[in-house]
Amino acid sequence: MYIAKQEERLKKAVLRKAAGGPSVFVWKEKLEQKIPAKLYENLRTAFGKAFSIVFEQGTGVIEKTLPKENLIKDYEVQNYAVELKGTRRELKQLRRKASASEVRDIAVTSAEGIGLGALGIGLPDIVIFIGFILRGIYETALHYGFTYDTPEEKLLILKMMEASMSQGEEWIKTNNEVDMFLVKSKNTEHTEAALFLQIGKTADVFALDMLLAKFIQGLPLIGILGGIGNLVYYSKIMRYVQLKYHKRYLLEILKNK
Repeated sequence: MYIAKQEERLKKAVLRKAAGGPSVFVWKEKLEQKIPAKLYENLRTAFGKAFSIVFEQGTGVIEKTLPKENLIKDYEVQNYAVELKGTRRELKQLRRKASASEVRDIAVTSAEGIGLGALGIGLPDIVIFIGFILRGIYETALHYGFTYDTPEEKLLILKMMEASMSQGEEWIKTNNEVDMFLVKSKNTEHTEAALFLQIGKTADVFALDMLLAKFIQGLPLIGILGGIGNLVYYSKIMRYVQLKYHKRYLLEILKNK
């Protein structure tokens, strides 16, 4: 099965990286030692504010950049083909359409990160970066017939983002939480308090993993290197999110049979 193979491949890649040990990241550790102690907390706060701002005020702006009606119609056509024939070919076509826009979004995200990095701007671009990520996630959700603007869906999106950036055993834990969410989300009450808590957890893992990249991006002479990190992280997040939405779509099909 496609999903099982991709998830196993992703799991092995994450654990392989974790098993590499400190020797693999000596250069990174040495640079991190030079980062001011307050930067992590500042970065965590910045990511938390970025998530809150984009969710509360930015969804409408993001929607203006999405061909929402066309995406909904495309989904209806593709879903009808899946229901009518239900072969691997139709599912593959649906998956291809869902990932087709990633090439364009990667180019824009890379240009944004490199441009701000060249100017020595690190923290201020976080809201823009989160906006690009959520745009990609919203578009993926629409490709598979799901919404993204309810507390329940926001919680799932944040949990997927947390899992995609986690490492080692923590990745296994958060990935399992995502899978449980895919099965039980409609039977679980999600409060604003739970959403606030998840924003903090996702901000934590983003700040921890992107600490060095954002520090470098704040240095004008080598900021371009930090900006390129936006491209890497965007690809990493979207690969995970697209896989989970595809899995969720298949679970819905099985549930309705």
